[in-house]
Amino acid sequence: MTEIKKTLLTVLFIFFTLTAQVESKILSIGNPEAKVIVKVFSSLTCPHCANFHEEIFNNLKKDYIDKGLVRFEHHPFPLDLAALNAEVVVRCQTDNNKKFELLEAIYKKQKNWAIGSDINKINDLIKKVAISFGLTMEKMNTCLKDSVTQDEILEQRIEAQKKYNIDSTPTIIVNEKKYKNKTDYKSFKKVIDKNL
Repeated sequence: MTEIKKTLLTVLFIFFTLTAQVESKILSIGNPEAKVIVKVFSSLTCPHCANFHEEIFNNLKKDYIDKGLVRFEHHPFPLDLAALNAEVVVRCQTDNNKKFELLEAIYKKQKNWAIGSDINKINDLIKKVAISFGLTMEKMNTCLKDSVTQDEILEQRIEAQKKYNIDSTPTIIVNEKKYKNKTDYKSFKKVIDKNL
């Protein structure tokens, strides 16, 4: 094998390894081979995002995700520091199912923690929500100081902005097409069924 081939193989290996690492950072649930992929770009401080999660995600999970028909991806698109820190705390949990349970709780209790302008108080309120999902205060404090995770989240936001031209949250992509209809489950279900 020539040196050029060796170098090329090394470069390709590094590229695919890094691509796999970026993909693995995406919070997803459902069959990886599902015919329908729903990507939701949301900010954890956005009331419309919380509403989408409560009204659509939970029905989608029961009717499609749990049956292996849809893969759902939560993509961070933080609009402020509080949303960024909440994303960091979600990523602090290593168990995928618990991450989604924590995400659910963060959305449900959004009005309790996403208030005021004192980021230290907001962080304390986020940690209060997350403490019952297998995270210690010490671990969450360490995660919140981790600039690498913050940078990864912000980089994903920048990439999403470039790729999908996101102008509001939540932005919903179904099989790489922007969903622009009403965000009620009945309308959304029709789009999923069309793609199956």
